[in-house]
Amino acid sequence: MTPTLKNILCIEDEHFISELYVRALTKAGYEVDVEMDGQKGLDRAKSNQYDIILLDLMIPTITGIEVLRHLRDKSETPKLKARIIITTNLEQRQDIREDIESQADGYLVKASITPHELVDFLSQLEPNTP
Repeated sequence: MTPTLKNILCIEDEHFISELYVRALTKAGYEVDVEMDGQKGLDRAKSNQYDIILLDLMIPTITGIEVLRHLRDKSETPKLKARIIITTNLEQRQDIREDIESQADGYLVKASITPHELVDFLSQLEPNTP
């Protein structure tokens, strides 16, 4: 079964993790682009050609939290169609995590999810209505 939301931007600076994601997601019928730099990832995300953005919090140049805030700023990206899924191993204080989760469409701890489970999670996402 081909996924409904099929174009993914993975903003992830850990090469091993991004490779695992790309292999599993490509096998499941997704098309995946990887960006290792926060600012470049933000620029690509603003192109609005992606259905899903997998966003690591600890990335070079600007953090994932900054990328998330820019993407959720209606003056910058008024019609963003992508679902934004945070992927992190960073422990967050409860209030910070709740703030991030309130802005994102999902929050996954990388150490707690296999690539197969990631595919299953993404297959359940519904299209976003900007």
